[in-house]
Amino acid sequence: MADKDSPRKGRLDFDSGGRNASTDHFGSAAIEGFNKYRALAASVWIKFIAVIHAREFLAEMFATFLLVTIGNGAVAQVILGATASSFDFGSQLSINLGYGLGGMIGAFMAGGVTGAHMNPAVTLAMALRGKLNWLKVIPYWAAQLLGAFLSSVMIFGVYQDALYAVDCHGSAQLSVNCTGGIFASYPQPYLSLGTGFMDQFFGTFLLLLGIFGITDVNNNEAKQGMKPVLVGMLITAIGLSYGLNCGYAINPARDFAPRLFTAISGWGWDVFVCEECAHIRQWWWVPVVAPLVGAATATLVYWLLIEVLHPKDKTKKNEEEGYTPVPTA
Repeated sequence: MADKDSPRKGRLDFDSGGRNASTDHFGSAAIEGFNKYRALAASVWIKFIAVIHAREFLAEMFATFLLVTIGNGAVAQVILGATASSFDFGSQLSINLGYGLGGMIGAFMAGGVTGAHMNPAVTLAMALRGKLNWLKVIPYWAAQLLGAFLSSVMIFGVYQDALYAVDCHGSAQLSVNCTGGIFASYPQPYLSLGTGFMDQFFGTFLLLLGIFGITDVNNNEAKQGMKPVLVGMLITAIGLSYGLNCGYAINPARDFAPRLFTAISGWGWDVFVCEECAHIRQWWWVPVVAPLVGAATATLVYWLLIEVLHPKDKTKKNEEEGYTPVPTA
């Protein structure tokens, strides 16, 4: 019997060699075994990914998936919430913030692996600047398209009931006029082809100039942990300024892959040949081509006006990325 004045009175003796110590030993052994098999599984997975050279592919796919899932999820909530619910679920600002935050999260997720391009236009620009091997351009594009397509599958699954509950004022629920804008961008009725092309060109031009400024080691480079935040703010700023005409896609993967999903999921091929689009029936190619042209132009402009003009005595080399600025003289 324990002494009444003992501090152990009424307490179990966990230090004794009894039942509790055995249980503790068994638990430690189980945890050790689990960690051993987890390390083995991780080793096998890492070797498999290395063999098929999929590390960067998966990173780009997942980052783009996050960008489009959060961005288009915000679009879905605003459009469907307007009639499928009695509550107000946001405005254009919600969409701008959704895409900005989605870009930020995607950049945090894959920035250490690929730089988190999440956009074929960004990939093209990085290759043109010599920061990405040209052999990786097509795999990156494929990963971005796949990520955007998979995001559309998830958005459709989550909002399927709301899609069929929305009031389209006489139009079919799965139509360009009603819910097509959740997944892909469409021009305003007043928009001409030339202005629409310029809209996508200039929005992407601004995006790439901002990214170059944020990541240029020879300029006022942002700290590593702040880069995703600033890129997210940049995306939001472009949406706040240039979202009126056609929804500021500025990303071929974000627009084409979801558009393809809607074409095969009930909306039909009118998403490519838009009968409701007054002046631009063949709109689909504009958010694909114009951003690529805008990115290439931004690369040239930044190189001519900023990059080659960095003072020699202040130039810093970024050997980790295998990139050396072009000398000014």
